[in-house]
Amino acid sequence: MAFEPPRRLVRALGEAQRGGADGTRGDDGSGKWLDELAGAVEQAVGLRELTVERVQAPGGRSSLVVLVRQADGTPAVLKLAPERARPESERAALAHWGGRGAVRLLPAGEEGDEGDEGDDAHGVLLLERLRPDLSVRSLPEAKALLEAAGTLRRLWVAPPDAKVHTFETVAERTGRQAEAMRAAADTDAEVVELVDAALAARAELVAGPPEERLLHGTFRQSKVLAGERMPWLAVGPDPVVGECAFDLARLVRDRVEDLIASPSGASITRRRVKRLAESLEVDQERLRGWTLFRAVESGVRARRVGRPQDAELLLEFAGWL
Repeated sequence: MAFEPPRRLVRALGEAQRGGADGTRGDDGSGKWLDELAGAVEQAVGLRELTVERVQAPGGRSSLVVLVRQADGTPAVLKLAPERARPESERAALAHWGGRGAVRLLPAGEEGDEGDEGDDAHGVLLLERLRPDLSVRSLPEAKALLEAAGTLRRLWVAPPDAKVHTFETVAERTGRQAEAMRAAADTDAEVVELVDAALAARAELVAGPPEERLLHGTFRQSKVLAGERMPWLAVGPDPVVGECAFDLARLVRDRVEDLIASPSGASITRRRVKRLAESLEVDQERLRGWTLFRAVESGVRARRVGRPQDAELLLEFAGWL
């Protein structure tokens, strides 16, 4: 098949080389993965007897999504991701959810179990086809938040026994991020103040007894797509185990560009924190704290990889908290 990876994916992998979410720099294998991607797609398609329709563009920032049909004509999605995107962790989470609130893993062949694709399938997932061009983000804001929150609630289940899963904890992931934030702190007094506040909030949050729930990890409106089996299903998790407020925090800042453009953006944000906390029975102050940490972490990372406009929006948003 004629193949060219989406520009968005290429650009994002380049950013990762300059400093990913945990602040690491240099070659993490993503460049080699990208060079070999066309061959990997061809192999995955051949092994599963798939017919390629098209590559989804602009696609994601951490994986390649190919719309395919199985041998019996059933539409599906073939997803390939580099090691840095933790695709095997995603596979484990999707298998544990079993289609409850999330896209369903499909078996690799007639004889396989659901989600069991064999040793050759590392970093390759075959998924049920949703509507890739229709996300919750297309709905009016109030309705989008309602549907997204309902989807998220279904994902918050007890994780597999710790003896059989290797999911990161919220404390582990944010610990790496905190180190990167400290290392990236610059002489801008306002940024330093926000970083200090975010790190203080995290320290207080992780000091309490952890809540053991399997979380999506990167949940936002654009990660919830329309489906046939259910109206809305989540895709693209980077799963983590911890408290629900951490997962909900990313949803608070959805459509941040609209919030910043609004003269009442700060008050809207505070009302959103209160409304989401109440509707999903999450402690409001813990939600505010995780929202602050995640916004500052994303803002600092955006500065580090050369996205100053995104950084400005995120850090201004964080200042409201």
